[in-house]
Amino acid sequence: MKIRTIIVDDEPLAIEVLEKYLLQFNQMELVGKCADAIQAFQLLQQKPVDLMFLDIKMPGIKGTDLLRSLKNPPKVIFTTAYSEYALEGFELNAVDYLLKPISFERFLRAVDKIYQLTENRTKPLITHEPLLGDHDTFIYLKVERKTVKVNVADILWIESQRDYVKVVVKEHEYTTRQKISMLEAMLPENRFIRIHRSFIVALAKIDSFYSYSIQIGGHELPIGRNYKHDVQKRLKTERLMFEP
Repeated sequence: MKIRTIIVDDEPLAIEVLEKYLLQFNQMELVGKCADAIQAFQLLQQKPVDLMFLDIKMPGIKGTDLLRSLKNPPKVIFTTAYSEYALEGFELNAVDYLLKPISFERFLRAVDKIYQLTENRTKPLITHEPLLGDHDTFIYLKVERKTVKVNVADILWIESQRDYVKVVVKEHEYTTRQKISMLEAMLPENRFIRIHRSFIVALAKIDSFYSYSIQIGGHELPIGRNYKHDVQKRLKTERLMFEP
C-alpha cells in the first residue's frame, strides 16, 4: 500500500532534496509539492494525503498554523531551519522534526517512524538500531515475505544488483529489493568503505588487497577507478599499505 505524500516548503532546493530522498522508497507516492500553506490547504481538500513534510516558517501562514487549521490532518514531519519551534511541533503530534540541512540518514530515521505507525502491513525495507555496544548494531532486511535481523558485525560485503542488493555474511547471503546508496547511509562509516559503485566492504573483514582489488571472504572484489584514490587513502589511514 502506497503512502500518499506531499511536500510543503517555500524553498525550491529544499523541495528538490526531499523529493530526491522520497524516490528511494517504493512505498512512498509523492502526490503534490506546495510552495506555501494556502496551496497545501487547497490540495488537502482535493486529494487524500497520508503524510506531509511541512516547513514551518513560510510567507503568509506558518506551517504550525496550517496544521492547527486542519480537522483531520495527515501525519506530519516538520522540516525547518529553526530549532526553536521543536516543542510546538511535537505538541501538535508531529511524527518527527527535521532540521535543515537534512541528511539522508536522518530522513531515513524519520521515514522509519512512519512505517512503524502505518501498522504492520507496511514494513520498512531496512531499519537500523544502534544499541549500547557498537558491535551490537544491526539492521533489518526485508527478504521476500519475511524480515531478517542481520548483525552489522557479521557483514562481509554488500553488492548492488540493479534494483536489489546482496548482503553477504559468513556462510549466508540475503537479497533484498533496495538501492545500495540507501543501505550505505545506514552503515557505520568507521567500519565500512565503498570500493566500487556496486560494492561496499567491511574494513575488518579484508584479507588482502592490490591496487585494483580486495580479497575478502575468499572472493576478489574490484576497486572502481573513481573510488581508487579514496580507498587508498582510507586504507592507509587504517595503517594498511597497498602493494606496488
